[in-house]
Amino acid sequence: MTNELDPQLAALLQAADDAGIPPIHSFSYVDARDFYVSTAKKLAGETPDNLDVSDQLISTSLADIPIRTYRPEDTHDQLMPALIYFHGGGWCIGDLDSHDHVCRWLASHSECVVISVDYRMGPEHKFPAAVEDAFESANWISSHSDEFKIDGNRIAIGGDSAGGNLSAVVTLLAREQGGPHFRCQLLIYPATDMLMRFPSHAICGDGYRLTRTSIAWFISGYLRNGEDMYDKRASPLMAESHAELPPAFIMTAAFDPLKDEGEAYAAKLTESGVEVKYHCYEGMVHGFIAMPGAVDMAKTALLDAASYIKQQLSG
Repeated sequence: MTNELDPQLAALLQAADDAGIPPIHSFSYVDARDFYVSTAKKLAGETPDNLDVSDQLISTSLADIPIRTYRPEDTHDQLMPALIYFHGGGWCIGDLDSHDHVCRWLASHSECVVISVDYRMGPEHKFPAAVEDAFESANWISSHSDEFKIDGNRIAIGGDSAGGNLSAVVTLLAREQGGPHFRCQLLIYPATDMLMRFPSHAICGDGYRLTRTSIAWFISGYLRNGEDMYDKRASPLMAESHAELPPAFIMTAAFDPLKDEGEAYAAKLTESGVEVKYHCYEGMVHGFIAMPGAVDMAKTALLDAASYIKQQLSG
């Protein structure tokens, strides 16, 4: 690992410090959501517009869930592969708008339909509401593949941070319950262990915007109690078995408190016989993939993710 931040990221973090932008945990959860979306839009840059985008509400047995579908133009007569995507935001912030540009990049460059899911969040809806919505929405989309004109045999699942956590959990639940079937999973700096016990939490736990304090704030807003930390639906690293899960591309950032648990999850899957591609992006911090308007490496990572999805869903 290099000992230096990427120059573009370093400048971005310095500008945030100079502007006196407070840490996320200093906001109320409601205000943090507005701040998160406005920041995401500032860092999005120019995004692909060669897509047909539509919003709808799907009704599951537990909740009405907003989704946004991104379909490459001129593919309405084709049966397309699909990626079901769960946004990041610590299970308490984030929505379809905060990750709109990320999904546009992935849909455009993977040449697949991306379906973004806006699950219920804490603190209004505590664990396991987000897990339930993630699994129910994946089931719903898979069982309604004809309506989306997507190939039910070529569906991937993925997300960043909290969304990476939910994606990993959904694959565990799908394995247990016999479906839905996913061709692969895309886990972008996923949270896999709620105990915050890995060295990177101490090494990178201050100075890189996502801090140990802010992680604890997110977890407090999400989980009901300390016992939930040991539930595999919150900490997928703690599942008894990781065998027979979909192939995975696990992406981490060198200056991210979550780096070690993402790497540990990659190792756990590999030990269990799962095909894993793992890459740690040097000089990067948590959340970097959502910064293509300011950080060139974000574009590289988005293209890497899209290339993996395209390859895995081909044929």
